[in-house]
Amino acid sequence: MDINRIRVNALKAVMAGASQKDFANQHGLDASYLSQILNGHRNLGEKAAANLEEKIGLPKGSLVSPSTPDTQVTLATGSATEQLKLALAKVKGLSAEVRGRLLGVAEAGDSVGSVHLDFYRPGAVGDEVWIAHYDVRAAMGGGQIPHDYPEILQDVRVSPKHLREMGVEFKEHYHLKIVTGWGQSMAPTIKHRDPLLVDVSIREFIGDGIYMFSWEGHLYIKRLQWMGDGRLKMISDNALHPPETIRAEDTFIQARVLLVWNAHLL
Repeated sequence: MDINRIRVNALKAVMAGASQKDFANQHGLDASYLSQILNGHRNLGEKAAANLEEKIGLPKGSLVSPSTPDTQVTLATGSATEQLKLALAKVKGLSAEVRGRLLGVAEAGDSVGSVHLDFYRPGAVGDEVWIAHYDVRAAMGGGQIPHDYPEILQDVRVSPKHLREMGVEFKEHYHLKIVTGWGQSMAPTIKHRDPLLVDVSIREFIGDGIYMFSWEGHLYIKRLQWMGDGRLKMISDNALHPPETIRAEDTFIQARVLLVWNAHLL
């Protein structure tokens, strides 16, 4: 994960789900310039990051260097995170949510196979917790390379107790994240752009089910079934998409899908 992407993730964390237009107006920024940065059309260099820090009112370094290379593969804290904690402690006016998002970007990063996912923003402790929405989309079709795009929802506040009463099984609430399905191959089980609740602690095949995984450089949401001899059957619930046999050693599981947040027109 390069420094530009890390800075952009930190900026998105500060925005806390606000629209680009509203955030730009609030801080006197050029909305077009902000959009180019967030959508990867313009790099967020050190000078530009420092300028944004000043305009937004962030502690020095929170966008310029929110993480260092040695913190990108492990969730263990490093000196950069500790420095950011000290800097944030001196800043008044930042909400607890924004502080947590900035620290989350500094503390976490994950790269599995050839597809990068952003594992950050754990939920708060308590009966009601925030579940983070991944900044990626996973294909229920020919495969998607993760990138920025408009979402139907952002982070969601839920009750872990209620989820368990619904039959959703998980160990820790901070393992739960939201991703978006893209395509028609898993219909009618999962429709195009349905939000999905996934458990990111499941990083290997643990039995037949629907998983989010990367294969041949693309991200998928498909049903996986063990076939033996190191092979998996990649199954689409849509009968128009035939199953495919793939090698387990070439399949990098990112999460297991636990729940579909279906929306139905009335």
